[in-house]
Amino acid sequence: MLGNIWSSSELTAEKLGITEIKLSFLRENGILKPGIHWKSSPLGQKKPWKPKALYNIKMCRKIINKSCSKENYNIAA
Repeated sequence: MLGNIWSSSELTAEKLGITEIKLSFLRENGILKPGIHWKSSPLGQKKPWKPKALYNIKMCRKIINKSCSKENYNIAA
């Protein structure tokens, strides 16, 4: 069994070593893509004005690592 791939913002931020604010920034600015890196929580249906986001830690880690390596490359160039 693979288990649930979707995690809370608190757990995702902790596992990635970033803040929830940074995680939210990445989502809101299109770095993290809906359906791939994050999705709305089904529990958020009660609060459509502010649904909670759930994250795929593995996919988020891939894009963050890729972004960091590009930033380091640009700085070194």
